[in-house]
Amino acid sequence: MVRANGAVSLRELARVVQTSEVTVRRDVRALEAEGLLDRRHGGAVLPGGFTRESGFPQKSHLATAEKTAIADLAAGLVEEGEAIVVGAGTTTQELARRLARVPGLTVVTNSLLVAQALAHANRVEVVMTGGTLRGSNYALVGSGAEQSLQGLRVSKAFLSGSGLTAERGLSTSNMLSASVDRALVQAAAEVVVLADHTKLGTDTMFQTVPTDVITRLVTDEPPAHDDRAATELQALADQGVQIAVAGASSPPGGEQVPARRPLPGPRRGQGGLRGMLGEPSAGVERGRVADLRRR
Repeated sequence: MVRANGAVSLRELARVVQTSEVTVRRDVRALEAEGLLDRRHGGAVLPGGFTRESGFPQKSHLATAEKTAIADLAAGLVEEGEAIVVGAGTTTQELARRLARVPGLTVVTNSLLVAQALAHANRVEVVMTGGTLRGSNYALVGSGAEQSLQGLRVSKAFLSGSGLTAERGLSTSNMLSASVDRALVQAAAEVVVLADHTKLGTDTMFQTVPTDVITRLVTDEPPAHDDRAATELQALADQGVQIAVAGASSPPGGEQVPARRPLPGPRRGQGGLRGMLGEPSAGVERGRVADLRRR
């Protein structure tokens, strides 16, 4: 599975082989000792440090429950009548499916998958960038895509990527995709990153969004044993990124559910997860964020 997909989560491995995550973690540790793979927070990747980028068919089967929960929560950040940009990715595709019922919404995207998800949404206007089609992820890239974004201004950008670290921010394995993502970020007043826990602590070749530019991270709750992912979340919060943690029990893709609002985050330099616990919220349960601090 790791050779086919480039990366795989422990949850997915445990599901496929029908055993516990504890057993899978032990086996992954043994395979790493033999040089057959590298462990990452909550998963495993091909050996060699920076992972290659998986294609859409592989990505679409990874962390599906987590992506669904993240999309449910992120959809609650979008208001009626807003103009937003949505980047390419399987998680942003899930988000797009939930945006189809937001009236008066304008979505600018370089993703054919995002556009397809919104194609029959009568109350949503979809604006496609220009560019050259990159078949592995069905995204438009290159100078045409970047030039079409010049002079654009929207309220929010929703982006995904291959990895996220507090030190370097969001990154991806492809130079052309990274360049378009940077152009999307330049068009937005706020930047929202959608990344499941397996991407936390993973660093790939090309930086797309530095940490100090990320307004908010929407992620899923790391497994109880994943101390390193919790540490990465704490480090991101310490740098002023607002953290919204979704559960993995939302209804499956495409169904519109009542969105949960994340906790209000601290301003830059005044933060940490402690700063997010000041006011109660219906978005992220107070206990969940507190648990991250204790791990």
